[in-house]
Amino acid sequence: MADTFLKAETCSKADTRSKTETWRVVIIGGGFAGLEAAKALAQAPVAVTLLDRQNHHCFQPLLYQVATAALTPADIAWPIRGVLSGQRNVRVLMANVEGIDTGRRVVLTGSGAFPYDQLIVATGATHAYFGHDDWAPHAPGLKRIEDATEIRRRILLAFEHAELEEDAARRAALTTFVVVGGGPTGVEMAGAIADMARDALPRDFRTVDPAQTRVLLVEAGPRLLAAFPESVSTYARRALERRGVEVVTGTAVTAIGPGAVTIGEQSIGAGAVVWAAGVAASAAADWLGAERDRAGRVKVGPDLTVPGLPEIVVVGDTAAVADASGKPVPGIAPAAKQMGRYAGTLVAARAAGRPAPGPFRYRHHGDLATIGRKEAVVRLRRLTLTGFSGWAFWGVAHVYFLIGLRNRIAVAFSWIWDYATFGRRSRLITQPADARPAEAEPAGSSGQPSAAAPAREAGISPQGERVWG
Repeated sequence: MADTFLKAETCSKADTRSKTETWRVVIIGGGFAGLEAAKALAQAPVAVTLLDRQNHHCFQPLLYQVATAALTPADIAWPIRGVLSGQRNVRVLMANVEGIDTGRRVVLTGSGAFPYDQLIVATGATHAYFGHDDWAPHAPGLKRIEDATEIRRRILLAFEHAELEEDAARRAALTTFVVVGGGPTGVEMAGAIADMARDALPRDFRTVDPAQTRVLLVEAGPRLLAAFPESVSTYARRALERRGVEVVTGTAVTAIGPGAVTIGEQSIGAGAVVWAAGVAASAAADWLGAERDRAGRVKVGPDLTVPGLPEIVVVGDTAAVADASGKPVPGIAPAAKQMGRYAGTLVAARAAGRPAPGPFRYRHHGDLATIGRKEAVVRLRRLTLTGFSGWAFWGVAHVYFLIGLRNRIAVAFSWIWDYATFGRRSRLITQPADARPAEAEPAGSSGQPSAAAPAREAGISPQGERVWG
């Protein structure tokens, strides 16, 4: 009886407009969850306004390939307007959301206020530096196209400056790269840097030998890929080490500064540092005045609505929701897409006066991570693939989920070309080269370890979250 009353009360609060009026639905965010929500509303009697601070949707699982010159930004990004151009009930606006007035049901932006009858919040996540935000300028993470091109710039500039450097110790520091975080993103990034240095760059330089590049992958936990079975983690570690990557577990990064990383008590000079050690939710919980979990995600009900605010649905990395086993739904793209699709279906049912769908149920289809050329790990429900078969499956899956035939063809062609030629076609430094990463301290100076310091002296911060399953 109590459940029936609660459901009726929730519906009455959420459904404020008459059936003859067109509902105003605002979606904040054009990522995986936001786009799926908009698509699910295609046939609904609603007027949708999608707000995003950028004009494009980015396929985040392949950002690391932009960062390592395997793909271009245009290969993995699409204008949001283009994605939704055939959906006449959607208006896309580029605006920066500054807050939400839940009392007046208005989304506040720097470009004006947008009233809503139903609100879908899909604002995603940002990098988490665990109380060390001063590390951010020296160790960018991978969430946006701008992050990927900045990392690419730093890596390529490090090699350019190493080519100019006459001091051998400083040259060794410039060609040392540190990836912080042993989740899928960190594993993929470390393997890609090693492959690029070993296969694509040696013929381009005369003074520096990119094949002698030092790549460190540091993880504070006991093993890489903690979400995978231990046997898969062991395989991934060995595959990386075969590529020359120094894998270090069980020690934390304690400082990151210009050109150097302190791992435990040892400082290592580095040409570039990449952060893949964790994420935090957006400011949505502050906007809504809602209860949040430790990562800042909004605690939502079984139907992904905010308790006390049934007209607001929170999805993707912004939402804290449990799966059928009681475990938190992971912050990965398939989960975000499923939540977005559910949110759109829920709002469409409300607008049409139909019964709402049952509670959200997340279906986990598996985990994927590529280690490098001809090496990947894939864990499906009843199947685990490694090596070339895993790599082929990983490639087909990612091409399939790209948006648009042009992008699928472009990415597939790039991979085939790179596989045949060992090349990286996007080795362009397009941003100003004003900051010389020769700040990288030579190993062995000021009490620092030599470039040959054992990998066991390194380590990291907590495992990074993954944007693709």
